[in-house]
Amino acid sequence: MKKTVQLSFLLISLISLGQHKNEVNATLDGTTKEIEIKQKFTYVNSSNNGLTALYFNDWNHAYANRNTALAKRFGEQFKRSLHLAKDKERGSTNIVSIVDQEYSGLDWNRIGNRDIIRVQLEKALEPGESIQLFFTYTVKLPNRKFTAYGYGPNDQYNLKDWYLTPVVYQDEWKLYDNMNLDDIYTDVANTSINFTYPEKLILTTNFDENSATSFSNGQYVQLRGTNRKSCEIILSRTKKFTKHVTRFLTVTTDLESAKYDDISQGISITKIGRYLEKQLGRYPHNNLLVSEFDYNRSPLYGINQLPSFIRPYEEQFQFEMKFLKTSIHSFLKETLFLNPREERWVTDAIANYLMIKYVEEHYPKQKLAGKLSRLWGFKSFHLAQMDFNEQYALFSMLSARKNIDQALTTPNDSLIRFNEKIANSYKAGLGMAYLSEYLGEQKIDSSISSFYKEHNLNPKVNASDFRNEIEKFADKEIDWFFDEYVSTRKKIDYKIKSIEKTEDSITFTIKNKRGTKVPISLFGLQKDSVISKYWFSEIDTSRTFTIPRIGEDRLVLNYDQKIPEFNQRDNWKTLNGFFSSNKKLKFQFFKDTEDPYYNQIFYVPIVNFNVYDGVTPGMRLYNKTFLERPFQYDISPTYSFLEKTLVGKASFRYRKYHGETGLYVSNYSFTGSTSHFQVNSRFSTLTPAISFGWRPDDLISNRRQSLLFRYRSVFRNIDENIVGEIDTQPDYSVLNVRYWDVDNDIINYTSWFLDAQHSNDFTKLAFEMEYRKLFENNRQFNIRFYAGKFLRNKTNSDFFSFALDRPTDYLFDLAYLGRSEDSGIFSQQIIIAEGGFKSQLDNPFANDWIATTNASTNIWRWIEAYGDLGYIKNKGENARFVYDSGVRLNLVTDYFELYFPVYSNRGWEIAQPYYGERIRFIVTLSPRTLIGLFTRKWF
Repeated sequence: MKKTVQLSFLLISLISLGQHKNEVNATLDGTTKEIEIKQKFTYVNSSNNGLTALYFNDWNHAYANRNTALAKRFGEQFKRSLHLAKDKERGSTNIVSIVDQEYSGLDWNRIGNRDIIRVQLEKALEPGESIQLFFTYTVKLPNRKFTAYGYGPNDQYNLKDWYLTPVVYQDEWKLYDNMNLDDIYTDVANTSINFTYPEKLILTTNFDENSATSFSNGQYVQLRGTNRKSCEIILSRTKKFTKHVTRFLTVTTDLESAKYDDISQGISITKIGRYLEKQLGRYPHNNLLVSEFDYNRSPLYGINQLPSFIRPYEEQFQFEMKFLKTSIHSFLKETLFLNPREERWVTDAIANYLMIKYVEEHYPKQKLAGKLSRLWGFKSFHLAQMDFNEQYALFSMLSARKNIDQALTTPNDSLIRFNEKIANSYKAGLGMAYLSEYLGEQKIDSSISSFYKEHNLNPKVNASDFRNEIEKFADKEIDWFFDEYVSTRKKIDYKIKSIEKTEDSITFTIKNKRGTKVPISLFGLQKDSVISKYWFSEIDTSRTFTIPRIGEDRLVLNYDQKIPEFNQRDNWKTLNGFFSSNKKLKFQFFKDTEDPYYNQIFYVPIVNFNVYDGVTPGMRLYNKTFLERPFQYDISPTYSFLEKTLVGKASFRYRKYHGETGLYVSNYSFTGSTSHFQVNSRFSTLTPAISFGWRPDDLISNRRQSLLFRYRSVFRNIDENIVGEIDTQPDYSVLNVRYWDVDNDIINYTSWFLDAQHSNDFTKLAFEMEYRKLFENNRQFNIRFYAGKFLRNKTNSDFFSFALDRPTDYLFDLAYLGRSEDSGIFSQQIIIAEGGFKSQLDNPFANDWIATTNASTNIWRWIEAYGDLGYIKNKGENARFVYDSGVRLNLVTDYFELYFPVYSNRGWEIAQPYYGERIRFIVTLSPRTLIGLFTRKWF
């Protein structure tokens, strides 16, 4: 026993000798929102290389200007807050001096515009040696409106990554910028902080608190952290946090539920503490901070984010899941020191697996829709029948079906937002549940527990250690899990290809549709009861198996849906004959999740509008579920009350996804529509089309390219009273080829297209380029150039001509509310196309060529000045110079805008009669288009 104690002290001493030591004296000024810091850092070179320079994370400086990595990331996510911020709202770090233990000033520099400080040493720091550095600097805190870190109203502070910390060196320096991903990678240190802060504020921290005192106009506390990475501090004027001391761990938390009493909350916290100790082991620190702030940074996405008055879960379940998620992530973050940018999938796998397992143990009957699953009218939905844990497959597959899924080993800063926040972490947890089913729950639980006990507080732990622990407990080959499931984005997709049966055996062939060699489960069902289960592996393309027959009437692959399979609609075969294998039709109101055992047809009432058909109610029939599927149809018949006839549209589309980048998608479609373009005058279109899409290697980039081939046939039935007004053949067809290149960035938007059209009567080319720039002074400049030329034109009217301000839209692409109107409010609708002019000038058509430029810039906020100029030319005439100018109210760009003409070829329009009739507007009524304003931030 004595030798054991001596050995323990020796190990602790050795660890301490090799540990960085960090001593910080910090004073927060509540008026200036600045922290004055004097920091003594003892850096120990634990590597095998001599170091001539040291690097430190300075993540508070990410808010300093519009060109940091954080600002660029915000631009990619369509967030303008940091770009448009005032200087007083920004955060920055002003370093006064850096000296060594000899008090010699050291050269230092900030690497480019990054959140990294490089300190040049006087001489190389050899392995095993240490050096003391003294930093003097001021941290100006950012307004928390950007990332929720910094200062807020009423003296609220959330401080994280607020002082300099050492960059990790592992044969190379791991230099990472702050991108609002909560993944700072810093070396472990023994840290003491003497923190002085304003009076009347209440401090909460993840560190240990000592020597707290108050003095005139301020407070002081000493914070200590052993084997910690960073100190988090929350300050507020009100006491929000409660300390819960249990047998398993001590928790400081402000998570609460208004309808779940304090005693019950305490019981739930104890219950979760017991669960964490059982699954992971004893928490090595004195206090676990579980905050509402951390939960809001990474909430439980899904139905639980509905407003509280319609939240579908029982209060106990809601509270426990909220506390469980936040506590697990805090627990692992404070003790497992993996590289959080490149190896986050390991902690995601452990955390989400423990959440899945917790629900299975304590809430096995919990439905994803909660109490809503019992409501009349909703309980028939497949969503209402899904178990709570099925959300992991649903959300991870949402990404895969859109072909935007990324490998779990993809670094955080290369993940699109949906994958970073939801899909990848869910896929990681689902993968552990998959392994648990394949190897056995006890083996996975033991491997997680062993990994945590062996490697918690180890500064050199990595993902290979996690793999070694799982392989140590596995009794089957599991290379597929790490080499395919984790390291690639390959899809899993099997089907039962054929089946033969005898009285005592069943022979069947399983086809591997994607070539991903992972094991697949097979269930034998008798009615709805499972009577047999098997695992099959090593299936390259297809393989035949024979199993004993013990009463099965159905064979189903992946029946329990533990495997994140791409397509489960072909996973079953019946043993009762061909006709019984046909899936039943299921008509259902509104969109639902995918039910693999039915052919789902959804219906929903719709209402459209245009001047000639009036309000057109109807019914939309479609097969699109929440998960995208290759073949989709959408049929929308509506009834025109004004014309007393059916109108509407229909589309059939097959989408084929290819690789992750480059040519990533092909679309094959056939669409048709019919409506009215004038009183008692109908148009109908039929359009077969093929399109291809490209995207760059960086999926975060908003750049997309596409090539479209379509052949549009237009048929018109014209009212006898206006036959004389129509100067073209009623029916025509146009072959259209268009290439787009769009980079939809909120700071620098660029797009261009080249369009070619060929018909019996004309051939024409058109080119458009648009550029938007948001400058650092909050001024936005928009410029658009359009040019078109007829290569041949045998028409005798302007129906197919280029237009300055209101194209005739002979291809019926544009969403005009009154396409034939030449007076009244509907004639004032404008869609920026072709010439893009806003004033309605005389002779606005060109049957030879056109070249125009449209520009605008903001005067104040969303009030802009615009100007258009260009040339148009008709055959046999000289080119004509045209121009206009005015004021634009850019309320929502491309969705809701107003244009007020001021001066043009017509003179001072603002001074002319009937000025109200000259005002133009853009309006978008399509819900799908408006929803795109929000979903673009995620995908």
